[in-house]
Amino acid sequence: MRLKHYDYSQAGLYFITLCVDNRESLFGEIIEDQMILNAAGAMIEREWQALQNRFPQIELHEYIIMPNHFHAILSLQTIPRHVGAPLVSALATQTFTKTISDIIGAFKSITTLEYIRGVKTSHWQSFDGKLWQRNFWEHVIRNDQTYNEIAQYIINNPQHWQIDTLKPT
Repeated sequence: MRLKHYDYSQAGLYFITLCVDNRESLFGEIIEDQMILNAAGAMIEREWQALQNRFPQIELHEYIIMPNHFHAILSLQTIPRHVGAPLVSALATQTFTKTISDIIGAFKSITTLEYIRGVKTSHWQSFDGKLWQRNFWEHVIRNDQTYNEIAQYIINNPQHWQIDTLKPT
């Protein structure tokens, strides 16, 4: 799933997709093209935003929590967020000790533990085996045009739920 010989600890922009195991809808529902988070979905959002405290070298960009998956753009190192910023030229060759896999692994672990707590204390829907699928999908964003296209895809994702390939049948 990863690019051969690519250093995922280097500064850059990354598009990430995580799927709930068995694509179960655990985080809320789409109503009138809007994602309505349930308590579990709100926890996912809270823990995603808290990642910046755990990993100060990341910046979180656009993200969307869907009923059974999660899309996000994150960057390693601080990059200007305003639209039209020269994203690629702003990236240095600096590397960090943590990789994208380390960061996403921590997020998956933290959210799994919190979800289990919610099942036990707040009667959230239980899951069979594990909360997240084994791996995650990533794409290295290499230019402003790709960044803008992916950001729009994330923002508009709830409007395309009926035809989403990740929607359970």
